[in-house]
Amino acid sequence: MPEAVRVLHTAGDRTGGNTRYVDQIYEGAVPAEVEVLSFSWGRALLGTYDIFHVHWPESLVRHRTAPGTMVKRLLMRAVLVRLSVSGIPLVRTVHNEEPHESGTRGERRILAAIDRQTRLRIVLNPATKVPEGTWSVEIPHGHFRGRFHLDPSWGQVRGRLLQFGRIRPYKGIERLLDVFAQLPDEELDLRIVGKALDESIADAVRAAAAADHRVSHRLEFVSDDDLVREIRSAELVVLAYTNFHNSGAALLALSLDRPVLMPRSGSSEALDQEVGAGWVHLFDGPLTADDIEKAISSARTGRRTGSPNLRNRDWDQVGRLHRDTYRAVLGRET
Repeated sequence: MPEAVRVLHTAGDRTGGNTRYVDQIYEGAVPAEVEVLSFSWGRALLGTYDIFHVHWPESLVRHRTAPGTMVKRLLMRAVLVRLSVSGIPLVRTVHNEEPHESGTRGERRILAAIDRQTRLRIVLNPATKVPEGTWSVEIPHGHFRGRFHLDPSWGQVRGRLLQFGRIRPYKGIERLLDVFAQLPDEELDLRIVGKALDESIADAVRAAAAADHRVSHRLEFVSDDDLVREIRSAELVVLAYTNFHNSGAALLALSLDRPVLMPRSGSSEALDQEVGAGWVHLFDGPLTADDIEKAISSARTGRRTGSPNLRNRDWDQVGRLHRDTYRAVLGRET
């Protein structure tokens, strides 16, 4: 057997669950020929590994305090020096073309330094743009089928709209609340589930729930079982994002056979074509009440394939593609 490739990932800590990309990177996409190491600054600076694999590079240089931010930037620059001196290649998965929340000029400088040192970029869909003349490969985000216990009692609730995941400004939740309030149908209800990273948005959700009995929420991290139950209860998952590039939430909903309403973009159109008719519903511009009404009507009466086609997103295949990519970067035979 070829020598295992030791890969230090910056995807975050293992959660012990199955609903996050990081969980699958550490557990679901690891063939025997790859050894995955979780990130720490000590390991990045002093550990032994063959590949430094970056996810969401802005998370490496952000902290809630100014001193903490400065320390993380210094550490990141030291890691870049270590990689350069040691000849360790930096591979980056391009989850987003730009950070969801804009950073400072100093952050942009160090992110540019990471970009300059990146040997290869992994893109998750064909719509992702990479710098001209750079090396990139496409490895899709894996699906979540077969990862959960599905209780037969977790049935769909007619009229249930759901938005789930971390509550952040780009996800358009305040717009969704305003639009939902314009819908007169008493059969509809809106459920918001996820931990709020912006307290002003959490306040808006609570205010909407107080003003409209059809709105409910659970503003906290939830277990896998609870999240799966929430998704399975939805008639339509609504991702009212201000922009859409890649979304684990969309793939999780589709893996659980729930249709999704999302913004039109190159990547969402590609997903629509991939999964088959009736599963992805697209809206243009800011979300409107008409967009929701049309999506609900189509979900109920339109032609839909038996389940979304996700066969090209099997995690075993995703793992093999990562393995082959790592070997190519290192110049090893595949």
